[in-house]
Amino acid sequence: MNRLVYMLSIATIVFILSSCGDSASINQDEASDVIVEYLETHPVYSTASFNFGEMTFRGSKDQAELDQYKALEAEGIIEMTLQEGKKRFLSKDSTFVYLVKLTEEAAPLVLKQNNNRATVKSVIYVLDDSEPVNFVTVNDKIAKATVSLKKERTEFSVFEKGSNAADFMTKTYKLRLKKDEGWEVTGE
Repeated sequence: MNRLVYMLSIATIVFILSSCGDSASINQDEASDVIVEYLETHPVYSTASFNFGEMTFRGSKDQAELDQYKALEAEGIIEMTLQEGKKRFLSKDSTFVYLVKLTEEAAPLVLKQNNNRATVKSVIYVLDDSEPVNFVTVNDKIAKATVSLKKERTEFSVFEKGSNAADFMTKTYKLRLKKDEGWEVTGE
C-alpha cells in the first residue's frame, strides 16, 4: 500500500510540474485580443489627398466638391472662410474663393501635411468581430492567424480615389509566444 501511495504521489507531482510550464496553446479569443492590441499601435488604413488653403470653387462645375468641403466644416474637421464671391454678369455661374483650414479635430486623421495639401486617413480597418479568427499553430511557440478587417470610413473617405469595392480585407499575422510577455504579433 505504501508503494502505491508513493507511486501516485510521484505521478501527481510529475503531472503538476509538466502542466506548470508556459501556456503554449492559444485559442480564438486570445488570438483576437493579441491582434486587436497590435492594431491599436500599428493601424491598417487607406489614404487620400486633401487640398486646403485658398481654394476657388466655380458654381455648378465644382458644386459637388464644395458640398463635400461644407460637410467637413459642419463636422468641425475644417474651417472655411469666404474670401471673395463673384457673380458673373448674365451668367448662372458664380466663383467663390474660400480660405480652408484644418482644425484640431482633423489632427488624428492627418498623416502628412505640406503647404496646401495633406495626406489623410480615408479608411481605417478594424477587426471584424462577427468573423472568426482562423489560426494554425505552427509549433509550440508560433502560430499564424488569418483575420477579417472591416472598413470604417473617416470623414475624408469622400476624397479617396479608386476606392476598393470590398468592405473588408483579409490579413494574416504571425504570432509568437514570448516567455515573459505571452503571445504577440511579430509580423504580417
